[in-house]
Amino acid sequence: MKKKMLIILITIVVLISGGLIFAGNYFYNVAVVPGEKDFLAEDMGVTKKDKLYKEKRWFLDDAKTEEWSITSQDDLKLKASYLPASEKTKRTVVISHGYMGSRLDMAGVAKMYHDAGYNVLVPDVRAHGDSEGDFVGFGYLEKNDFKRWVDKTIAMNGTEEEIVLHGHSMGAATVMMATGEKLPDNVKAIVEDCGYASAKAELSYQLKELYNLPSFPLLPITSGITKLRAGYFFGQADPLAAIEKNKLPLLVIHGDKDDFVPTSYAYEIYKASKGPKAIYIAKGANHVESFPVDKKLFTNHVMSFLDKYVK
Repeated sequence: MKKKMLIILITIVVLISGGLIFAGNYFYNVAVVPGEKDFLAEDMGVTKKDKLYKEKRWFLDDAKTEEWSITSQDDLKLKASYLPASEKTKRTVVISHGYMGSRLDMAGVAKMYHDAGYNVLVPDVRAHGDSEGDFVGFGYLEKNDFKRWVDKTIAMNGTEEEIVLHGHSMGAATVMMATGEKLPDNVKAIVEDCGYASAKAELSYQLKELYNLPSFPLLPITSGITKLRAGYFFGQADPLAAIEKNKLPLLVIHGDKDDFVPTSYAYEIYKASKGPKAIYIAKGANHVESFPVDKKLFTNHVMSFLDKYVK
């Protein structure tokens, strides 16, 4: 009888373990592997319904961009569009787009900076757009790439270049995490728009919102599978931990109607940063919609902040 019960118990454990591993692999593919995602906005192309249609057409057709490239630490070829300012300047912004997006998504913000007299560098982050890669790193892997883009900018434009890092969503997590690296003194300020405090917190939130599932045990299992297949744990993608050590000027931006990355993260990030800082909560804006909802107000907040630190 005891032997039979033991066999039954082992069978149950095996079945449960197998089910959890299957679920972990499923959520790895949903979260980490690039591709179309049902939970993201459907209309991601350049159509007349797009709130940034004019800016995207400008970026595609009229902006005289150059293509830059770098090789990542793990030998991926990464691509970017570089747009020099209309008049010679030593100010450059490096802009990071969000999860499952591309450099084209940042056309509106790119034009904002270009109109303000900045050189503009907009990469396709790894595993997105024209850049190589098989999985996303939620900012943990991408932060090293952005340090290389900073180094590339200095190599191309000179050692006196003053650089701003600007990111949206996962791109915001990326630029925040980059502050935890040894950045050159050329980096003068950070602008983060709708970034999450940590990948674990955001993924836990999405498990609840999209699937009505608790984070335990699915998130630890998926994190373990991510470590095996992509080389990092979710816990390593921790923008808040980087920001707690940050002394660079930081502008925090978030929409007060954000239902994808909770607005509460903005206050956590703002509170944690040790350097000069400001926060702008855009009324009526959903996720990364602060710019299209009110371009003039967004521009005023960004430029009035940066003008204090970038000369």
